[in-house]
Order: sequence, then structure tokens, then C-alpha cells
Amino acid sequence: MNDRFQGARLLDPALALDLWSMMQRVRRFDERVRELFLEGVVKGTAHSCVGQEAIAAGACAALRPDDFIITHHRGHGHCIAKGAEQSRMMAELMGRVDGYCRGLGGSMHVADLSKNVLGANGVVGAGIGIGTGAALAAKLRGNGDAGVAFFGDGASNEGIFHEALNLASLWKLPIVYLCENNQYGLSTSMRESTTIDQISKRAAAYSMPGFTIDGNDVEAVYLTVLEAIDRARRGEGPTLIEAMTYRWGEHSMRANLPSYRQEAEEQEWRTHDAIARMGSRLTTTYGVSLAKLTSASEQIALDLQAAEAFGRASREPSFDDFEDVVCTPHERHSEPELWCGTASPRKLTLAEALREAFAQEMRRDPSVFLMGEDIGKIGGIFAATRGLIEEFSADRVRDTPISEAAIGLSGVGAAISGLRPIVEVQIFDFITLLMDTLVNQAAKFRFMLGGVPTVPMVVRGPTGGGVRLAAQHSQSLESWLMHVPGLVVIAPSNAYDAKGLMIAAIRDNNPVVFLEHKLLYVAPAHPVPEAPYALPIGKAVVRRNGSDCTVVATMMMVDKALAAATKLEREGISVEVIDPRTLRPLDTKTILDSVKKTSRLVVVHEGWKRAGFGAEISALVAEEAIDWLDGPVVRVTSKDIPMPYNDKLERATIPQEADIIDAIRRLVRRDSMH
Repeated sequence: MNDRFQGARLLDPALALDLWSMMQRVRRFDERVRELFLEGVVKGTAHSCVGQEAIAAGACAALRPDDFIITHHRGHGHCIAKGAEQSRMMAELMGRVDGYCRGLGGSMHVADLSKNVLGANGVVGAGIGIGTGAALAAKLRGNGDAGVAFFGDGASNEGIFHEALNLASLWKLPIVYLCENNQYGLSTSMRESTTIDQISKRAAAYSMPGFTIDGNDVEAVYLTVLEAIDRARRGEGPTLIEAMTYRWGEHSMRANLPSYRQEAEEQEWRTHDAIARMGSRLTTTYGVSLAKLTSASEQIALDLQAAEAFGRASREPSFDDFEDVVCTPHERHSEPELWCGTASPRKLTLAEALREAFAQEMRRDPSVFLMGEDIGKIGGIFAATRGLIEEFSADRVRDTPISEAAIGLSGVGAAISGLRPIVEVQIFDFITLLMDTLVNQAAKFRFMLGGVPTVPMVVRGPTGGGVRLAAQHSQSLESWLMHVPGLVVIAPSNAYDAKGLMIAAIRDNNPVVFLEHKLLYVAPAHPVPEAPYALPIGKAVVRRNGSDCTVVATMMMVDKALAAATKLEREGISVEVIDPRTLRPLDTKTILDSVKKTSRLVVVHEGWKRAGFGAEISALVAEEAIDWLDGPVVRVTSKDIPMPYNDKLERATIPQEADIIDAIRRLVRRDSMH
């Protein structure tokens, strides 16, 4: 371990006393939380940091108030050391409405955004990526802020550790990655899970300094982090610090595991108690009297009693407390008076319309920036960002490594830190590599923190088939994303809608998934007004009025449905075509009103039938309008196979105009026969 600070530099006595007091405050808090857990007052689970207090106290003492921290599931100490109120923390752990997260987050998600505590996190390693995004926001603001991402030794074997450190070093972000190596990831020792003896050695692979220090020496922690933070502020990039320590208790307070640690090992580590060591130094080296230590301890005990009383006095939450806690309300945009067919003589392709939306919003709002693979120099493989780097520079049109997890989580971190990132997924099949970002982080962040933060980010990219890219580059996975509360899912069918909905998405304070069908990039240009405009989120459009059958179609299927309706009109069948535009939130009223008028429904989408978008619409109509139906709801979808490469098979797999015509004919004629 690096011992360059041991005995080499004395701190100010007042700071030394503060460090000891903070360690005491952290330990007593977690000890009392464990007692309350055993009493059933704190429920679920919590993870104690008793034995590791020096890392929280020393690291946070090196930070300024405007610096951020992000922590992990064992994060009580970090929050307290950064200035969070124990009273509101205690209320949160009790699941009470006066807690930091209003009782919705609990131990693994407690945060204090007013102190730039960006939260604990229940997903191992996620804070490494989110902290990277917060550091990116700090760099782009240029105000000298920096931060610390705390994580455990187990997280160092997650992919996000490697992706994020590479990204942060590449961009010289102002962040310190602080590994609390307590030797065990739950029950598996580092010796059994990691091929190197010191995690700090991995720093060399990412061209950053790496240090292994005694994590039970609060002075060494403080001085090492202070040096690393100063380096980060100077623009020299990140540092990896490994602080060796040991948790005294089990992995979690609810754990009742077979013994996996040697008793002699546990006792040996207790002899290195950071609080006892620092207490001894205060009296022998810093000249602090025992009376002063006693007085500080008494005050800590009184503060803890008050915090517990506050938590117990707080009431439990109810659903009535949580309006807008999942999503922030969408801005009320209005449809332009003239629709796209007459609003402008000029025509743009989908890519050109999106590019214009990006440029106009980036000029309007300096917090908007683009990030993704190959979006800068070449403008993305479908040219949606081509030419923007020349106007806005590489700072705001950021080419990234091929690191989907780091890109996505960095987007979340930047968004919660006040920026508006637009993250491109190069091919939307790769959304599978961002599912933690979307499902566990972006979608839940506002809710877990009690409805306080916003996550204004857009995740966008090409979806669907039709261009012979085979099974891993042609999927339509929107139903996965529609399922998740907290996400907005937008799916335009033309360039006019794409521009207006993209502007609305960028301005929205919720995480938005923006789907761009690949065939729309090569579709004929569409009339698009030059002036900026935002279309309403959650408002469908009736593309064609009809009386015999309603067709709800998405993206590329809209034009096919319209073509089918035109042909069927010659047969005397009047078809109403609805384009939802937004899949979540869904404009159910427009769909139900149409079904009540036509009494028949066909749903057309490119995804698979089982559990797809059509299944949701079918269930909606069955629940809300079944008495108006004259026949079954019919779904026209892709065949239940991965996308073939062969062009004829691909076309046969994807719904075509003839399939839609056949479905409508069968439904209308079936009903007329009855």
C-alpha cells in the first residue's frame, strides 16, 4: 500500500477533530440503524459501513460544497460525510414521507441533491457510469467542480468500470474513482474473483494515476483524495484510488449467511479500527483533550437521538402524495395551425429534419449536446448529425468509444447534473446493452429520489428492418420500452413529425426513447417548416378519416396502411388510419373514439405479435370499448422469427400493404356476413 502520507504531514487540529467526529457520526448512525432493523422499524434491507468510516470521512472532507459524489448500496457514510441531514436519512430508512426520497427510495437510493449527493444505487457499478456523466457535465460547465464515484471491489469486475474509466481518461474528466476494497463482494473474496492483487494496477491500462492506500487511515484518505481532486480540477483527468478496508458486519442487515470469513481475519481487522487510531492521534499528536472528545461524542449521540425521533414522528406516505413523481408533466405544445402538407413548400428527409431539430435546439439551449459512436466526424451511419461538429465543436458533438453502457450511464449522469444529452444508439438492437441505463436508472431515478430530480435526456437511433441487415440489426423492440414507467417512447412516421417531436423530446424533462425507422431515412422527402416547432407528446393523429374500420399503425406501417386504405376505398370499404406518434404516453382517447365509431380494429406494427404493441392496444379496447366491437381485434405483425438476411424472406417477414388489405377485408366481410 502507498504510505507516502503516513506521518509526513499533520493536518490542522480542527480538521483532524472533524474527521474523527465524522467517523463517529457515521458509525453510530449505522449501528443504530441495525438496531432499528432488528426491531422492525427499518424494513427491507440496509448495508452497514461500520469499519469503513475513514473512507467516507476522509474523501468528503477533501471536497467543496459544489463537488458531487455518487455512491453505492453501502452509502450511508458517504451521504452523512457530504453533509446530508441524519434526520431525513433516518426518516427515509424508516420509509417515511419526510425522508430524502419521501419513503420511495430507502437505504439503497438515499440522496441529497442540495448537497450534490447524487444518490446511492442498488445496481453494482452503476454509480461509476453516472458519476462519469456528472464529471462530463462539470467539464462542459467549466466551473472547476469535480467529484468522487465510490464503488466496491466487486464493481471493479463489471464492464462499466472499464468502459467508464476509459471514457473519463480519454476526455480528461474531473473525477476520482474511489474503490472501497473491503475484500469481499457479498461472500466471494477478492482473491477468488480478481486476477490481480491490487485493483489500482488497472489504472495503468487507462493512462491515469492509481494508488492503493490504507483505507482505515483517515488522514491518508483525505490527503490522497485531496491531491487527486486538485489534479482533476487542473484538467489533468481522473485518478483511481483503492482504499483497503474491511466491513465488520454481514453484507446486509438481513443477511443470515453461512460463515465465509475466518474469525481470526475479522479480529485482526478490528485491531485496525480507524476511529480508535485517530482518537489516539488526536490526544498524542494533535493535543486534543479527552474532555473535548467526550463532548463531541455526547453531541453526536444527541444529534442521532433527534434524528431518530424525527423519523419516527414522520408519517408513512400514501399514493396521494405522489402526483408527478414518476414523470414530470409534459410541456403543452400545440399542433401548428397548418399541417405538414401545406405548411412549407420545402421538403426534407428524415435525417435532414432531425439534424435541423438538433441544430436549432443546440443554438437555443447551450445545455443540449450530442454523444454517440461516430456521430461527429462522419455524422452517424445514417447522417442524422452530419455537419453539426463544424458548428458546435467536438465538445457538444462528442464521438465516443464503442461503449454503450458508459455512453448511456454518462447520459444519465449529465442529465441529472443539469445538461440535456442526446445519446445516439448506432443501431437500436444495441439497446439491449443500455437496458440498465434505461430501465433501472433513467426511468426510475426521479421516482427513487421522491420526485425531486429530472432526467432530461433523449436516447435515439435507427430501428426496424427492411434494409437487409439481418437478425441483430433489424429488430423492433419498442414494446420492451413501452412497458417501463418513467420512460417516454416516441415513434414518428415522417420527417415533419420527427422534427417537431424531437424538439419536444429535447425540451422534455423526462428520459425519452426516440425511435427512427431505418426505411424512413431513405423515404421521399416530406414538407417540413424551417422555423422551430414542437409537437405535443402523447397526442395521436388521424391520418385518414373512415367509418368501416380503424387501423392503428406505427412508423413505416403508417404509409402502408394509408396505401391499403386508398385501395380499399375503391371496394367501398372506408378505413380510418391512426398514427399514435407517441407510444408512451399513449393517446388512448383518439383510438377509443375511433373504434367506437367504426366498430372494427386492425393494429399494424413491425414488432412480433406476442406481447407486442398490438397486444397492448387489443387489451385497451377489450377493457374500454368491447361493447362497440363487431368483431375481434386483428393484429398484423412481423412473423415470429428473427429477421432473415435474404431480401425476399425479409419482405415476407415484415407486414406489407397486401397483408393489411387482406386483414381489413377479412374483418369487414366477416362482420357483414354475420
